[in-house]
Amino acid sequence: MAVDTRTFELKLIRRIDGVELDLFPLQGLWTEEQYLRLTDQTNHLIEFTDGEIEVLPMPTSRHQVILLLLYELFKAVIQQAGGKVLVAPLRLQVRPGKFREPDLLMLLNAADPRYQDAFWLGADIVVEIVSPNRPERDLKEKPQDYAEASIPEYWIVNPLDETITVLTLDVAEYRPFGVFHRGDEAGSSLLPSLRVNVNDVFDAR
Repeated sequence: MAVDTRTFELKLIRRIDGVELDLFPLQGLWTEEQYLRLTDQTNHLIEFTDGEIEVLPMPTSRHQVILLLLYELFKAVIQQAGGKVLVAPLRLQVRPGKFREPDLLMLLNAADPRYQDAFWLGADIVVEIVSPNRPERDLKEKPQDYAEASIPEYWIVNPLDETITVLTLDVAEYRPFGVFHRGDEAGSSLLPSLRVNVNDVFDAR
């Protein structure tokens, strides 16, 4: 059964603003087309899996400072190599019926056909900054999703324990390429010239 979103008004406003959209009665009924239409109408981060949507929490200032620092570091290397790097909100299709919105997503070749305007059909590297409200989303669920999407490299930037974990795809699952702590430089298996000072990331203000 599909729900026609044109028959009612959708609102995505936080509880703190005094208004909320009750998504529960619709869970499991959303179509991909409805999800895409919904996310075209808001700048909230919303992810989609087989008829269910999840509205992600609004990023904090610290999250955004870390994200922008990483964007500049990745951009300098990726663009020099002829690739493309963008930041959320931008939809990434894991497969038909499943979409994620990584904090950072990259293609090593800007002409890669997976680079699309409405949403990307894949990526070579994705980065997630761990959210304190539900860390398991980035630590446990998204590795499975990005492996399903055959994304070669996944970076987990975790402000909770101040580590950067770089995972590389081995057939159908990720293996640790490195777990980097303060005092280390995180590196990429795909881009050896990419070096990220862990202290700089978690000291960013």
